[in-house]
Amino acid sequence: MSVTHPLGFEAAGVASGLKSKGGKDVALVVNRGPALAAAAVFTSNRAKANPVIWSQQAISDGLITAVVLNSGGANCYTGAAGFRVTHSTAEHAASLLGASAGDILVCSTGIIGEQLDLAKVTAGLTEAAALLDSEGGEDAAVAIMTTDTHPKQAVVARDGWSIGGMAKGAGMLAPGLATMLVVITTDADLSSDQLDTALRGATRVTFDRLDSDGAMSTNDTVVLLASAASGIAPDPAGFAEALHELCSDLAAQLQQDAEGAAHDITIEVVGAATEDEAVEVGRAVARNNLFKTAVFGNDPNWGRVLAAVGTTHAAFDPYDIDVSMNGVRVAHAGEPDQSRDLVDLTGRAVHVLIDLHAGEATASIRTNDLTHDYVHENSAYSS
Repeated sequence: MSVTHPLGFEAAGVASGLKSKGGKDVALVVNRGPALAAAAVFTSNRAKANPVIWSQQAISDGLITAVVLNSGGANCYTGAAGFRVTHSTAEHAASLLGASAGDILVCSTGIIGEQLDLAKVTAGLTEAAALLDSEGGEDAAVAIMTTDTHPKQAVVARDGWSIGGMAKGAGMLAPGLATMLVVITTDADLSSDQLDTALRGATRVTFDRLDSDGAMSTNDTVVLLASAASGIAPDPAGFAEALHELCSDLAAQLQQDAEGAAHDITIEVVGAATEDEAVEVGRAVARNNLFKTAVFGNDPNWGRVLAAVGTTHAAFDPYDIDVSMNGVRVAHAGEPDQSRDLVDLTGRAVHVLIDLHAGEATASIRTNDLTHDYVHENSAYSS
């Protein structure tokens, strides 16, 4: 159920001592080929971690042999010394695998501003390389966890080929990906250009629309590797559909494990003039702390939804908007509709439907409520 499900891939995850509380913290995913095609997307934050800076250059030729990932430190804002750690990590992985350092992607996650211990990283890599196995996906998925409560994995199988993926992320989930590391593998035979097109299309409507707390990470990376080991070259449209299914599955798993969340909220905007405006409206509600705390308290306070919608630049008549919560239309054309007492928010899933009556475009944003546990976890994270 992970990155080693498709043919041609091996992985491992080990404990190297990077995490103060122990546990697996170094992962290695290797493409054994015969092809080494790859694509990746990264955070849009201008403040980028050293591994993102390295990996953006490494992926430029569309060929990647392996991905090295560590939890226990973001290696961001660590200066020239931090970049040397990333570079040395890639070189060590390359020496272990008989590859070029320029064909190694590096991903890190954890606290910003603290140097990674290179000796621990390289020791972990050496151990991981010795443990590489076609059943090693689970250990790799565990090794990239930070505040996650469990690993996130998914597989989509088609006729003769498949896609597998692992992800981590539990906070700082915002557009420009999320505080996520995602490695996706496939044994389909596709070019790096085809992978890039499919990945960007899938990411745009899955990971990029997961907005848990409005905070954008410095380390976001989503990688797609293709081994061609199945010998099958699927129709690009069919591959894109399968990739979208897998990314949507992983995004939902990330949402459901968001730090401290008690509700998983889907904000569906319909009747927008454009898709971008639908996204803007959905995000405005998803980031509204008054709305998020109301949901935490099981309070269907639809006025907070409309107030958030009104802060956007989208086209609509403020007094011709409908709002439904979990199937109950609580506001219609700028007036109260059915009683909010009919709305049941005691379950984990919450669906908010906003009809702008301004066009035909639609978009959905995934978010969570704002809880005591979220505040506690993030106030104590560094310690």
